[in-house]
Amino acid sequence: MPERVVFRGKTASEVEGISMQDFTKQIKARARRFIKKNSIQYRKLNEKIEKARKKGSDKPIKTQTREAVILPSWINMKFEIYNGKEFVQLVIAPNMIGRRLGEFVYTTKRVQHSAPGIRATRGSKFLDQK
Repeated sequence: MPERVVFRGKTASEVEGISMQDFTKQIKARARRFIKKNSIQYRKLNEKIEKARKKGSDKPIKTQTREAVILPSWINMKFEIYNGKEFVQLVIAPNMIGRRLGEFVYTTKRVQHSAPGIRATRGSKFLDQK
């Protein structure tokens, strides 16, 4: 069975070996500008990633930088991304390359309402208020 196409016509094994220069040519302009801008947060995140790679640790990397563009060198790394309330764990897969970390960790949850409370409806005003 042939390998599945993951990123811009390339397979997972080809993407892992791609150079940074070739990668920046293949991503969208906004992501390319973000990488070239090299903000302080992004620089700190890259330093954390390099330290983790040198140590060879399996520990997830905590970050609040949701706008970071996922690079090919991050494949199979674990991240804990802040969603506004807690850190959510995420493992980088080959099909996530070129997208943002925040796209995979949602900041809002589905609201599930229970039964209406006291005085929530017109009919409940005649009930006892225990």
